[in-house]
Amino acid sequence: MTRGATEAAITETLEKPIDRRAIPANATESCWTAQDGHELRRIDWQMPSRVTRGSLLFLPGRGDFYEKYLESLEEWHRAGWRVTAADWRGQAGSGRLGDDRLTGHVEDFSVWVADLKHFWDSWVKETPGPHVLVAHSMGGHIVARALVDGAIQPDAVVLSAPMLGMAGPPLPLAVLHSVARVMTRIGSPKRPAWKWSEKPGEMPARRRDLLTHDDDRYADELWWRENRPELAMGPGSWGWVESAYASTRELEKPGAMEKVQVPVLIVSTSIDKLVDHKAAVRAAGRFPRGELIEFGPEAHHEVLREVDAVRGRAMDGISAFLDKVAPAAT
Repeated sequence: MTRGATEAAITETLEKPIDRRAIPANATESCWTAQDGHELRRIDWQMPSRVTRGSLLFLPGRGDFYEKYLESLEEWHRAGWRVTAADWRGQAGSGRLGDDRLTGHVEDFSVWVADLKHFWDSWVKETPGPHVLVAHSMGGHIVARALVDGAIQPDAVVLSAPMLGMAGPPLPLAVLHSVARVMTRIGSPKRPAWKWSEKPGEMPARRRDLLTHDDDRYADELWWRENRPELAMGPGSWGWVESAYASTRELEKPGAMEKVQVPVLIVSTSIDKLVDHKAAVRAAGRFPRGELIEFGPEAHHEVLREVDAVRGRAMDGISAFLDKVAPAAT
């Protein structure tokens, strides 16, 4: 193929519409093995045809799966990034840690931090820099913990609606944590902490109103759940809740975020009903190199799956941030 024909083929690929309900032809799904032998899913895009921008690792939220974010992942790849995404242990296609297939359980968030460190150390050696992390919701919390614990040293981090605090009763964090600890002791810590729906496995009414204004993108998630039933997950366990509060208290310790020198961009929305927006705003100020993109009523929790105008602003902001703090290697 001539140089002109090659460039034409690349241009055609870049302009081709993204199918949010199909694994891209240039991406490969596989598994990686944690230190204790647990297998977890991953997906990797081939090296971009054009000049490589760097490498980007995406990590989803609680009860999430990377299929929901194929649109953003493919866009980053087309922008020149070598893209990878992975499940958290016990979620999506990476098994379960509880007593049933729907309840999301973990004994301690440190398990996820350890998995991230193990994956990160090998991934960085295999991929070109700069190396950036993008994480959503609970994934953002775990990445923040890994930064505070010194487990990873990315060139830049983007946190989408990070779970740096959970939306809920306006009580002191210590009180909420104490209640959760009691609940793990009066019954199985693996039992669901909240009601999911009247019928096991059925999606709760009005769930879309918590996640996105975009009906089509919300329907994409339902399509993937139907076609890959193993991805479905319901409520978190009381053990998960207790561990989430315990980990949040670690993040809230004086000097914890303040010692992190990695550039961190936080994308958050003031009407988020799943995570605490005020905690995200505080974190953007606590990270020495923190920045904030703030949305209002136009955006629900899943900003990267919002209507085009909102999502476009978020994606453009992320690109501008990464161009500034993690420019392509020369």
